[in-house]
Amino acid sequence: MKKTVKIPEGFEIEINEKKVSLKHSNGELSRNFSDLRYDNFINIEKKDDEITVSTSVDKRKYKAMTGTIAAHIQNMIKGLEKKFRYKVRINYTHFPMTVEVKDGKIMIKNFLGSKGIRTSKIIGDVSIKVEKTDIFIEGNNKEDVSQTAANIEMSTRLPKKDRRVFGDGCFIESKGE
Repeated sequence: MKKTVKIPEGFEIEINEKKVSLKHSNGELSRNFSDLRYDNFINIEKKDDEITVSTSVDKRKYKAMTGTIAAHIQNMIKGLEKKFRYKVRINYTHFPMTVEVKDGKIMIKNFLGSKGIRTSKIIGDVSIKVEKTDIFIEGNNKEDVSQTAANIEMSTRLPKKDRRVFGDGCFIESKGE
């Protein structure tokens, strides 16, 4: 089984064993797809304007990993062409929250009127813009952007509280390119 990913113009591709590096005018991304369980059975090759991910084994888990690697490469290409954007909404009812970015962390102050500061980690090379009730997260790597948005959402999570009553927090509102 093999999957092919077409490479648009303007990309430089380098493949060393299982490490795929992509360069574009918007930046560069690289990812290592090496895994001891699959190294001998899955091949990644560059031919002309295509990347081919193939396996000679006819088992379901190797076919699944072939499709997964091809999808990750496709996401890398999409991210370099057009950045991934997430929008996180800041909801509060009575106590206004303030959100600021400092030293690779997002600090959420005055959550439910508490004096403590809730922090969440910024993953990878992601740019964050905070407006009054919105946080815009943007970057080339889909995993970094989505994990940063999830970290913000999880930092304002209220365990053992009814979400219908306690509507305060930060929530992912939209995802896209």
